[in-house]
Amino acid sequence: MGNFGFSYIGLIYLLSLFIPNIIWSKNQPREYTAEKENKVLLWFERIGQVLVTLTAIVFSDYNPTAFSAWTTWLIASALCLVLYEICWIRYFAGGHTLKDFYGKFLKIPVPLASLPIVAFLLLGIYGKVIWLVVSVVILGIGHIGIHIQHMREIEATK
Repeated sequence: MGNFGFSYIGLIYLLSLFIPNIIWSKNQPREYTAEKENKVLLWFERIGQVLVTLTAIVFSDYNPTAFSAWTTWLIASALCLVLYEICWIRYFAGGHTLKDFYGKFLKIPVPLASLPIVAFLLLGIYGKVIWLVVSVVILGIGHIGIHIQHMREIEATK
């Protein structure tokens, strides 16, 4: 269910999301617009963001203890987060284009949306915190849904 307490792993995960997104807000693709975003998906995303932020920090279950087979969930989660950061490097090193932002990476669709969702989902499984898993599902519906919507709009203009 979850043990209340500060999670430094949760904080590290959140910072790895917030920092590139803050930088991105100053380096958005010229063609990017949020005007046509589905309002229901946007609500899922916003509610999920708040819930994930809270549940990532207030449960200490994500902080590693002794290494065991269960630790593979944390390792898989961290790997997704590393891939997410590599996608940001690709975006920032590129031309800040919509293709760089929404393009596949290692055959992963919308990686800047899907990789952090999977990372937090695996973190929730590792910590055995159902509240994070539920929060991530809510966030994923909105966040991945919005990114797919944008990707389809781009493909329709080709």
